[in-house]
Amino acid sequence: MSMMHSADLPSAMHAASEGLLLLSPDLRVVDANDAFLQQLGLSKADIVGRPLHELLPLQQPVPPAAEAQAQANTDETAATAMRSDMQAGEARLRLALEAAGDGVWEWDISSDHFTLSWRGRQMLGYDESEVGSRLQDWAAITHPKDRERVYEEMMTCLKGQSRFLACEYRVRCKDGTWKWVMARGAVIARNDSGLATRMVGTTVDISSEQETLRRANFDALTGLPNRSLFRDRLEYEVLNSRRSGKLLALMFIDLDRFKEVNDLLGHDAGDDLLKQTAARIRSCVRESDTVARLGGDEFTVILTDLDGRSHVEHIAEKILAALGRPYLLGQEEIHVSGSIGITLHPGDAHEPERLVRNADQAMYVAKNAGRNQFSFFTRSMQEQAWQRLKLIGELRNALPQRQLSLYFQPVVELRTGKVAKAEALLRWIHPSRGLVCPNQFIYLAEETGLINEIGNWVFMQAAVWAKRWSKMRNGVFQVSINKSPVQFLANAKTLDWGAYLSSLDLGWNSMSVEITEGLLLNASEATAEKLFSLRDAGVQVAIDDFGTGYSSMAYLKKFDVDYLKVDQSFIRDTTRESTSRTIAETIIVMAHKLGLQVIAEGVETEEQRQWLLEAGCDYAQGFLFSQPLPPEQFELLL
Repeated sequence: MSMMHSADLPSAMHAASEGLLLLSPDLRVVDANDAFLQQLGLSKADIVGRPLHELLPLQQPVPPAAEAQAQANTDETAATAMRSDMQAGEARLRLALEAAGDGVWEWDISSDHFTLSWRGRQMLGYDESEVGSRLQDWAAITHPKDRERVYEEMMTCLKGQSRFLACEYRVRCKDGTWKWVMARGAVIARNDSGLATRMVGTTVDISSEQETLRRANFDALTGLPNRSLFRDRLEYEVLNSRRSGKLLALMFIDLDRFKEVNDLLGHDAGDDLLKQTAARIRSCVRESDTVARLGGDEFTVILTDLDGRSHVEHIAEKILAALGRPYLLGQEEIHVSGSIGITLHPGDAHEPERLVRNADQAMYVAKNAGRNQFSFFTRSMQEQAWQRLKLIGELRNALPQRQLSLYFQPVVELRTGKVAKAEALLRWIHPSRGLVCPNQFIYLAEETGLINEIGNWVFMQAAVWAKRWSKMRNGVFQVSINKSPVQFLANAKTLDWGAYLSSLDLGWNSMSVEITEGLLLNASEATAEKLFSLRDAGVQVAIDDFGTGYSSMAYLKKFDVDYLKVDQSFIRDTTRESTSRTIAETIIVMAHKLGLQVIAEGVETEEQRQWLLEAGCDYAQGFLFSQPLPPEQFELLL
């Protein structure tokens, strides 16, 4: 009860002039002040520890029928006085409860007359005439999802299957809002047949406690259980699975390309996507199954009481189909997909923590296999996961142990055939694995945050070589580097590139950064600020793999882009009627009209070089000219 919440309450209670009780959460008397005891002529030992229902009304031991009849015949005045004392005691007890801020209720079951005290009505905002006096009148303002549960709890108490009623539920207040309350009570009278005839109790406002509980256990964005509640439910369901012998399945679901949507359309659209995703997954499973959001775009599903694996596959297919439907985000129609990892109990593991790791590993396998699919956990995945963790550990040591190096690929001016620029490409020379290509470790660097430290090192190294080669050429020789979207995040630890270039006394436009289209479309303030700071430092901007993403003309001018790099997928097909060639030629014309220059990637044949030259392309790079080279070998091309 709320009387228990203050450490100063006992001393305040004993100082009070009116009779007061201190009750435990199960409605037993913990303490009583002297005023209460004196008014009833009782000692503390008479009432401490006794349940509330024995005190409402305060009843004395009932003598045998014959003695009671004799006493009634001889002392009617005493009986009347005792009844008066009982009523006075009950009134004082009600005052004690109301003083604690609780609502006191009474239900005369035989006449179906239900009353709630003034304090209780005040709690909900109703006056005496606004809710009827029958129990069903009060049931009508109970939340529809809670009514059946409250009814079952009430019947259990009425039938004597439980001594006390203790039930949390929602009640509609006068202003239309829903308030969480805790109702406690007990049957205090039964007829000769044992049927309950009278019930009393208290109602306490627990809205603040429920809100605290909700925030601690549920995701604020989607309303799904969060990571903490998910772990609790998984442990509970694993125990149930052991007892019942039924199969349990755990799914890990990760949205494919969610970060792209977030970068392209902004965080509000990303939040909307997550809310729609939560609803879609929830619609694919039973009410008894658990759908949770662990954070970001990661969701989990616990499927329980299963007879076989086929049901799990069916649910996984339903979820993939649901996620594959178009999303409407504002005015944009967006397509994403999901990758699902699945593990089974008890076949794959017995402990919740192991199941979580299994499902996570299986999800990565599904994602790496091409996305938009599900994968069941297998024992071989443990080895793959171990290798992945090992590679991350080794990557942390790669920079301090000088295992990283830069290679440079020439960018040729098509009109003259001369090497005009260079693209710096990161390589990891592993002591035992040998050459590790970027597509095998860059995504790990992004996941772990190592990309910021590595990216700063790449920039500094490339700038040093740009200065050296500019001096050799007696003019600006530009070196471009790739910059990960992760490096543009607001909390990314980025080197002050402008200050570093100034310290090298490097010429204007000696450096350029290559970024993806997705980074620029609806770029955040932090992203825009970092791009403009690069521009102020004399660094040019190139859009890498142009034409493969969400192409937009607006951002090309907004961010003052300098170069478009046409993706190699448009260069391969040199047939005059091919769609790829038409797209490449269109990009070249469009770029020139916007004042941009074009670099073609992946040029491998003389035929490709010739038609790009005829189409007016400015620069090209690819194996036709040279593969990426160590800086010393690249220098020989100059």
